[in-house]
Order: sequence, then structure tokens, then C-alpha cells
Amino acid sequence: MSITTVTDFPRKVTEIENVWIPLSDGTRLAARMWLPEDAKEKPVPALLEYLPYRKRDGTHVRDALTHPYFAGHGYASIRVDMRGNGESDGLMTDEYARQEQDDALEVIAWIAKQKWCTGKVGMFGISWGGFNALQVAARKPAALKAIVTICSTDDRYEDDVHYKGGTVINEMLGWAATMLAYSSRPPDPKIVGNRWRKMWMNRLENEPFLVIPWLSHPHRDAYWKHGSVCEDFAAVEAPALIVGGWNDAYSNAVPRLMKGLRTTRKAIIGPWAHKYPHFAVPEPRIGFLQEALRWWDQWLKGENTGVSRDPDYRYYVMEPWTPGSFPERINGRWLGDSFWGFGHVETKKWWLNSGGIGPTAGTETPLSVCSKQTAGADGGEYCIIWLGPEFPGDQRRDDAQSLVFETPALVTDIDIVGQPAVELEFSVDKPVAHIAVRLNDVWPAGEVSRITYHLQNLCMRDSRENPMPLEPGKRYRMKIKLDDIAWRLPKGHKLRVAISTAYFPLMWPAPEPVTLTVYAGKSQLHLPLRKEVAGEAPLSWKGAEAAPPADMTELKKPWNRRETIIDEKTGALRLEIEDDFGEYELHPHGLIVRSAGRETHSILPDDPLSAKMETHWTEERRRGTWHTRTETYGRMTATKTHWVIWGRIEAYEGKKKVFEKEFNEEIPRLLQ
Repeated sequence: MSITTVTDFPRKVTEIENVWIPLSDGTRLAARMWLPEDAKEKPVPALLEYLPYRKRDGTHVRDALTHPYFAGHGYASIRVDMRGNGESDGLMTDEYARQEQDDALEVIAWIAKQKWCTGKVGMFGISWGGFNALQVAARKPAALKAIVTICSTDDRYEDDVHYKGGTVINEMLGWAATMLAYSSRPPDPKIVGNRWRKMWMNRLENEPFLVIPWLSHPHRDAYWKHGSVCEDFAAVEAPALIVGGWNDAYSNAVPRLMKGLRTTRKAIIGPWAHKYPHFAVPEPRIGFLQEALRWWDQWLKGENTGVSRDPDYRYYVMEPWTPGSFPERINGRWLGDSFWGFGHVETKKWWLNSGGIGPTAGTETPLSVCSKQTAGADGGEYCIIWLGPEFPGDQRRDDAQSLVFETPALVTDIDIVGQPAVELEFSVDKPVAHIAVRLNDVWPAGEVSRITYHLQNLCMRDSRENPMPLEPGKRYRMKIKLDDIAWRLPKGHKLRVAISTAYFPLMWPAPEPVTLTVYAGKSQLHLPLRKEVAGEAPLSWKGAEAAPPADMTELKKPWNRRETIIDEKTGALRLEIEDDFGEYELHPHGLIVRSAGRETHSILPDDPLSAKMETHWTEERRRGTWHTRTETYGRMTATKTHWVIWGRIEAYEGKKKVFEKEFNEEIPRLLQ
């Protein structure tokens, strides 16, 4: 579904490239605003998107599609850069810090007092912006009347780019390296004047390498509870539209938020990766901006738009696509339900037997696996964001290093809708053990698609806050919930459970090779199956609309590469990833932007301590004779007892290096 560009809005729009929002401590935050031209005479509600990603260049392209659209429909749409980012004053010390929330409260109060504002404010955003929409709503600013949160989470420890099931995911360094690069960029002299260089040097001197504090908090302590709205769902009182994608890393949070929040809330979950739904991939896209306007009009303008009559859950049931490919479009159908995991859904309990998955328990049989450390090579990216070849590959190679339980070929289609779980009775031979559990779709010709999965640090079988080492040889029982999903498994396909003790490079390996023993005949699969509903018709949406795209010139085309290299002599795995985002000139301010990110992951098949991840980012900004570039590097390895972190920032004016800084840190490895 293509995007329809809208140019004729109900109200004419004026754009203000930069507005300074003063804070009580003297800091000024930089904002870009789109207003109806007559807003001072006919005040409007306001919408806030609040990010560290730089309005001037970082989100310039996507902002053009969204903010003018809202303004043209009678809203002041405001994109604010956080403290220490873009042209805003100050320094940023961490993600989701208390200071970030405090500043947002002041921004909302300032907006509500402006002559062009009715005093009512909505807050929206994807990822970081979706996180802080929830977090700020929990602080209850008086003017905040509704939120739209997209691809976000209620639990920073359980579902973010740091830990999954208590395991360290490599995205922890990946995202820390991205932020190291993003935060190294200078403010634009056209906005801040001659002080740009002093601001830049101050930021570079104080810039954190966030992987260090993240690894320093390996368990779910107060650091992670801060900003996790699941600690007190009742604190969020603003009506919330919660949006996610099945191919995004944060889909689990949507049902949890729907269950936990006490305010009015509705959910939309599409087939998308980590993108706004009106320009997301894979398609189909939806008229998301129209849906958001229905939400805003209801709660900020008091119009009866019918949102209360919408199904609580509107979600897309995906049909399988060829594994290992990049799906431009995923076939399927939209459904609406009042409940998640019950109502039209019944959870079936099947047994993991030595002869396969069956309806009754078989003879108890111990089955063991010690996966090669290279298992997981086809796992794809944790969070599919850059839209290169990041989807999971064909799972056959990883399944060969796993315990596998399988059904016979299905005689009818089934819809898996909800949160599958695997209940394992198991033992291990080491005090620290991690496993990857995958639910797979086996095609008639033998290809294997990953339906859903989860990673689990078995030391956290009872608690994320107070993990305990495992006693080798002792039998344990644990129910491991996989990621929520809606997937149609066709007739003739088979359902497979695959369990491995490694899943690199998505999951960092345990300190020692682990042999896992699963007791077949005692272990189970809990599978949520949606019933056929007589007379049910799929839901439909308005087509995707957006404001005109940004005025820009492409100087160099973007490209990406993902290559897996296996050494024939040693079996060593090396994964190389390059994402070059091209070079653009942004009009009318004429800033030329170039950006590229690179990652390499390597490991030997029998040595978990050989695991290594390295990153390198380039960020370049220029206009006329003004030319800056930063090169940022990161590396992560581990011993049995410590994480070893190295990082580096280099900054250049033209060809002259004007700044350099290194990070060197060893952090205790506590049951990880």
C-alpha cells in the first residue's frame, strides 16, 4: 500500500524552524514547531514529540511526513530535542534519566501556557519517544490529556536493548555504540552561533559510553525499575493508544500494557518492524495518522470519534513468508478482539516427547544438547530497525545444534495468537546457563521459519532481582514465555520447538560450554490457538497518508550488507554488518549529512570466551567551509569473571583531529 501525500489540509500550516523553550535552571531546549497559521486567533491543542535524535537532521525526514499533517488538522505539533542533543543546551547523562522527565514536565507546562494553545497537550513517539510518553504520563502533568506510544515498553529490564530473559544481548553494545555516535555530533552554528564549538567540546568531554552503566546493573534493580511504568501502572492516567509490530523487539509490552494500565487504552499490532505504521515495512501500512487524529480529537478536542467502540485489540495475523528473505509485504488479515490470550483464544497443552510433540505425555526420556557457540548465526537482529537483511534466516542450521520436538504435518490451518510458552523440566552441568527457545514453522519442502522465541538465563528461573547459581545435575522446572505473536500455520506445515544452549550473536554466551538435559515426557508446550469465529470479517483501514516528504537532495545512495563467514579450518564464525545511510543535503538550511555504522561479531565454535563484538560509526556534517566528522569505536569481550569494554571517540574539523577520548572498563560478570 503506497502512501498518499496530502497537501490540502483543513488549516494552513506555518513552520518555525527553531524555538527556544526556557527551563527553570536556565537551560534552553530547541524545538521545531508546525502551527495552524491562525492558531493565535483560534488556539489549538498541542502534540509533543520529545527525543534525543536531533530535529535538525536526525529525524528531519520522518518529521516532515508527520508533524505538518497534525498541524494541518488543527494541532500545534512540536518536536523538541532533549537536553544535550541537537541545538539544546546542557548534557545528557543516560537514557530515561529523571532529569529527562523533569524537563518534559516543564516543556508541557510551557506549551500549555502559549497563546496558540488551548492548554491541552498530547504526547507521542516511537521507541525512545514512546518510552518517555509513558514515563512522563506516569508523572501526571496537568496539561497532558492523552498519549500515543509506539514500539515501547513498560519494563526496561525485561524488554529493551540490554537484557532479554536476564541474558545479555549484543544489542546492548550495538545501541550504546549508536548513541555514542549520535551524541558525538555538534550543534548547528546556524542555530547556536559561535558557541557551537564550546558546546560540542563540552558534550564530547562528558559523553558517556552507556554500555558501562548497563552492564554494571546486571539484575533488575532500582536502576531498571526507574522509568518502568509496570512498577505502578495506575500512575498512568492519560488515555493511551498503544501501537506495536510483530517484527519489532517490543511487541510483548503491548498486551502487558493493555492488561496493566487502568486508564482508557486501545492496542494496534501490525506486521511491522521498528517504524511508524504509516511508512512502516513490511507492508501493509495503515492510515495511522488518521487513527492518531481520531485519538487526539476524542481526548484533546472532546469530539466523539468512536474510538471507545474500537476493539481493544486490532492485530494482524501473519502468514509465513519464505525464510531468509526480506519480506516487502507479509500476507495476512486484520482481526479485532476484546481480550488477549482468552475469549476467542484457547491455550492447548501439548507434551514434548522423545518422539515429537503430542497430546499426551510419553515415557520420561532425558535428552541432552551442548550447542556449538556458533548456533544462532541465522537469528537476525534483535530489533529490526535499519531495514537491511535483518530478519531471521532459515532456521535449519541453528536447529541442527538444538534439541528439536516436532508435530506431524498439520491437517488444517491453525492460528497461533497470544503468548506461547514452553514448560521445561531440565538439568544442566554448569552453575550459569543460558538457553534459546524457538517456536518454528517447518515448511513441506524443509525450510524453517522462526515464528517466535525467547532467551533465558536459567539462573533467573525464580527472580530477575535475585538470581541464584544452578546446582549441576539438579532437576528444575521453569515455564518460559515466548514473545507474543499472531501467526497462521498452514495445513501441511509442521510446528517445531527448538532449544539450544547458545544463540550468538543475538545472545552473549555463558562463561562455559553448557550441556542442557531436558526431560521429555515431563516438559510441555502451551500454545494459544484462536478459534474460527462464524461470520467474522477481517478489519479494514484507511490508506496510509502523510504530509509531503522533506525537501532534500540525495548525494550518495544508502546501502547495506550482512555477511556470515565461517572459517573452514577452525569453524570460527564472523558476522559483518554494514549500514551506510548515504549522504544528503537537507533544504532549505543546506546541512549536508553523512552517516555509516558497522558491526562485526566473531566466535569460535567451542570457546564462549572467544566471543567478540566490535563497532565503528562515522557521523559527518558540513555546510560551506564548516565541516565536522566523528569516528566512534566500541569493543566488547569477556573473561569468565569480567566484561571487558573499550571505546573511543575521535572528532575532526575538516581533516584536523580536535578531540579524542578512550573508555577502558572491566566490569564484574555476575551470573551472566
